[in-house]
Amino acid sequence: MRLTTTLAVASALAVSGVAATAGGMSDEVMEAPVVMVEPAPEPAPTSSISPTFVILGVLAALLIAAAVAEDDD
Repeated sequence: MRLTTTLAVASALAVSGVAATAGGMSDEVMEAPVVMVEPAPEPAPTSSISPTFVILGVLAALLIAAAVAEDDD
């Protein structure tokens, strides 16, 4: 009877020891907190025509107007 009690106590201690270290002895892995980032506001719509082309068009129109005015004289 004494051997049975000793074995029962030893097995109970062994089982409780395993349950206490069930995760192992390694360091805990902490997950990084999830941070919600708001999307950046969309930029204002821009023109598809480059300002350089607008300036060149105005200069061309002025040159054409000057050439036409010169021919009328």
